[in-house]
Amino acid sequence: MALSPVPAPGRPAGHPKGLAHGQPSGAGATPPRGVRPGELPSVHGALLCVALPALAVCAEHGQLTGDGPEGVYSAGRRLLSRCVLRVAGREPLALQGRMASADRAVFLGALRVPGGAGPDPGLVVERSRGADGAERITLRNATSRPLRLPVEIALGTDLADLGAVAAGRTGPELAPSVHGTGLRWTATDGRSVAVTADPPPMDALAAAGVLRWEAELAPGAPFTIRLQVRGDRTAGAATAGVGTGRPGGHLVAEARAEGDDPRTGELLSACVEDLRALLQRDPAHPADVHLAAGVPWRCGPVTAEALWAARMVLPLGTRLAATTLRALGRAQLQGAGPESGRLRGPLRDAGPYLPPRCTGVEATLAFPVVLAEARRWGLPPADLEELLPVAERCLGWLRRTAGADGFVSDPGPAGPWRAETQAHAHRAALLGADLLDACGRPGGDSLRECARTLRERFRREFWLDDPAGGRPAVARAPDGRTWSQLGGWAAHLLDTGLLGGGGYAQGLLDRAETEQLARLLATPALDSGWGLRGLGTKEPGHNPFGHRAGAVRIHETAVAVAGLAAAGHEKEAASLLRGLLDAAAAFGYRLPEMYAGEQRTAGGRPVPHPAACRPAAVAAAGAVQALVALAGIRPDAPGRSVSVHPMPSAPLGAIRLSGLVVAGEPFAVRVGRLGLGMVEEAAEGLQLGV
Repeated sequence: MALSPVPAPGRPAGHPKGLAHGQPSGAGATPPRGVRPGELPSVHGALLCVALPALAVCAEHGQLTGDGPEGVYSAGRRLLSRCVLRVAGREPLALQGRMASADRAVFLGALRVPGGAGPDPGLVVERSRGADGAERITLRNATSRPLRLPVEIALGTDLADLGAVAAGRTGPELAPSVHGTGLRWTATDGRSVAVTADPPPMDALAAAGVLRWEAELAPGAPFTIRLQVRGDRTAGAATAGVGTGRPGGHLVAEARAEGDDPRTGELLSACVEDLRALLQRDPAHPADVHLAAGVPWRCGPVTAEALWAARMVLPLGTRLAATTLRALGRAQLQGAGPESGRLRGPLRDAGPYLPPRCTGVEATLAFPVVLAEARRWGLPPADLEELLPVAERCLGWLRRTAGADGFVSDPGPAGPWRAETQAHAHRAALLGADLLDACGRPGGDSLRECARTLRERFRREFWLDDPAGGRPAVARAPDGRTWSQLGGWAAHLLDTGLLGGGGYAQGLLDRAETEQLARLLATPALDSGWGLRGLGTKEPGHNPFGHRAGAVRIHETAVAVAGLAAAGHEKEAASLLRGLLDAAAAFGYRLPEMYAGEQRTAGGRPVPHPAACRPAAVAAAGAVQALVALAGIRPDAPGRSVSVHPMPSAPLGAIRLSGLVVAGEPFAVRVGRLGLGMVEEAAEGLQLGV
């Protein structure tokens, strides 16, 4: 079971069960301090240990206080909400909390010991907590005399669902009972959790929920307590969280970056860790694995974002794309109606001007694109054969929906024509035609004609001329209304898709329009210095924290970097890439899905968004895509060739990318300071293209 999906502010869930099991707990339910009912608790300052379906949300001080979303979760249920350490009746002074890996946080504290002279602490407290709640607490005597100290750990849980935690309606803590070497709690639905300790405590006080020890420490000696958290009906999910049962390395390759800018290596390593931590299995089909959209709020069923993320990390292998496509394909509508072939998906917020968009439409248009590009990267023929019928049905829906006028409305026939949706449809038509031709299937010519009609009409009706050179409209309505607000969404117009022989498909914009869009994306109204804003600062309704109204979204920034680089607008691509890398360093290389679109200033730092997921699939995958764009890798595994088109100015200096995967084999490329690329490792028989 995946963690319960929870809609963030401004992101409709699409149906009333968006909170899954997160129904109010009834009388006695109280929101956490500082959180109003219905408002997501802030997590921007939390340390999140992730190995889905296991998750631990920790404050930097290391104590689990039960406040807000703090706690240890498994499969969407909070197993432990409170774990407070006291030594000699006092809590340690928190000195440092940090992530040691994607699934583990470490904390350092100190205490002055009774009878100590001077200001120096005599006791060092080290804590290490994993995503599954396993914790090691070590007290270290830093004095020159032996110490005998009482130690107690206060534990508690409400066994609340994540949806209830998000809504601020978790109910009171449950009453514990003594169980083995620790405590046990049981909810009214029969679910229970136990915390066990090693060494066994001297006392276990059920009424107070406290375990007690007497620690005897010689000078320089440690005293260590180990805690294990296990739920009965979710124990399998919890123990699989960080164990060998989790999907991992074979789905996301251990890529590495090294070069003049050491931050590239830090970022790529962190992204690979986060991507692996976000992998989760389809409960009904455990062999199929996909990325959760983001932690902690968006860990539900497979989404369009998981598919975009799988596409962006195709350089790390095609197996994740295959399993994600397989999981999404089960959501395809069957039958002979007009919606036959479309993938199901909820509605999501589209900003202050447009109605919510349908993620099912987005996924339907992405499916054939991801399958076609995965084939270029080396998708095995058996996977292609299995997934091709789903792609054909998606393309059939596209042909019927576009019709004679060429445009695809979203959502449904009454929805507006969105520029972003037209970009997805145009890409799907061209790459879908290429895919059908390569597989000996009919329909390629009609899809190319569909793309031509869409392209010609888009250039007539979506490009708005003005004295500054013009701009694309964000949307049009059948009655002629036009929405002209410019934002990061326009980056998708540059994402044309990969064809054979290292070439890119034709785009919706002509060359002059592409040049103008590149200039617009580089203006301070859109480029915050940390990445692209969702809505330009000069547009009415701009909100630097708005999900689609001004915040910086990593997905759009990465798409812009790759699209600008492919179109030859290196200066603009390099500026966005540097800003993204600077922001990543400020966030400790674990990028959130979005952050505030405040303008960068000298000595400043990117401002976090309080409700943003971190880590997030499209953020980690987007950073991978942006880094790989430095080398401009264009594979054609069926044609047994690969070409590299690095950014000529090498904006980050020399860089070597290794551990990538092309045609199912390891691939490494080096880009020198003069912008020249050299393939250093590749599959046998793979030819270097032009």
